[in-house]
Amino acid sequence: MTIEMGQEAPLFSLPANNGEMVSLEDFKGKNIVLYFYPKDMTPGCTTQACDFRDKISDFSDLDTVILGVSPDPVARHAKFIEKYQLPFLLLADEEHKVAEQYGVWKLKKNFGKEYMGIERSTFIIDKQGNLVKEWRKVKVKDHVEEALTFVKEELEN
Repeated sequence: MTIEMGQEAPLFSLPANNGEMVSLEDFKGKNIVLYFYPKDMTPGCTTQACDFRDKISDFSDLDTVILGVSPDPVARHAKFIEKYQLPFLLLADEEHKVAEQYGVWKLKKNFGKEYMGIERSTFIIDKQGNLVKEWRKVKVKDHVEEALTFVKEELEN
């Protein structure tokens, strides 16, 4: 499936670390940073999550919520959140259906081994529920600042 900027973001509901089913529609009227990451507790994913954590008040001031999505189960998300004091929801996409909707479930290669997994990606969804920005194959360094700058300059004018 291909998604297009300016179109309505694909809707979904997934279990979250808070024990509830969370739907994208729950956040209509707010900006959303929807980020897909490969795995809890790994170095790059931990750095990225902590970078979002450290900027959460800046995003909140811009009426923006952060939602992280990975194939990890809710119980693993809960441990990740507790260990790093993450102040946002992590959603469990164990069947990778949402990752497929957003086109981030990809064939990956690591040390000569091929497997399917999440391609680190971030999507910005505006208050009307439309996709307005995407970053694919995200490099963790400075990415959160880049996302924050986009929300500040493009959505809050």
